[in-house]
Amino acid sequence: MKETQVTLSERIKRTSAIESFRFRSDERIEFLPGQFLQIIFDEENRNNSDLNKYLSFSSAPGKEYFEVTKRISGSEFSHALTKLKTGDRVLVKSPMGNCVFKDEYAKIGFLVGGIGITPAISILEYITSKKLDTDVCLLYSNRTEKDIAFKAEIDNWSQRNPNIKPVYVVTNCTPKDQKCFSGTINEQFLIDNICDPKQRIFFIFGPPNMVAAMKNICLETGCVKDMVKVENFIGY
Repeated sequence: MKETQVTLSERIKRTSAIESFRFRSDERIEFLPGQFLQIIFDEENRNNSDLNKYLSFSSAPGKEYFEVTKRISGSEFSHALTKLKTGDRVLVKSPMGNCVFKDEYAKIGFLVGGIGITPAISILEYITSKKLDTDVCLLYSNRTEKDIAFKAEIDNWSQRNPNIKPVYVVTNCTPKDQKCFSGTINEQFLIDNICDPKQRIFFIFGPPNMVAAMKNICLETGCVKDMVKVENFIGY
């Protein structure tokens, strides 16, 4: 891991509550798709968990910038993040995390909800930019259609690469898009939408309770335990 001063270059509104922040650095930030970093607003007190938090990369490695994405809340960290203006500098520590994609993976699946999509975006963009033939099934749950972050990007990648197959799920409304399902991701939904779960490496990202539930669904469906990779978002 390495600490680097980076400069904010762009902010992108993804939904009404989710925003992406793009940073540039004099030296390229090296990471693997699926990893995360720590943004450090309080450099004097590194143990300040209110101001020094972890965010996943939501961009592919190897670009001239890197991106992180956050659901904006009333927290001190969110407040500090949204106060940043183009040209402002901040300290980051990276990379971290072992829940990463490797080029040799032939088939993968994602079970993600809400802001848990961020590391999946890094992986999907990487697969697209490298023109890999990885077979991808993405089950992505949100409360409503308006809450689906990165939908335009995911749809674009899936149109360019038929091996990327997204399935959108909403829990709190009847979707207008016929390609979006109403309900929850459970064992039957996984079986109905992923025909070969035992052959896939699954990535599960999100809050601990959600991760535990999705991992249990995978195992009940017969997925190989060692092929289920999880990353808990704690204190995000």
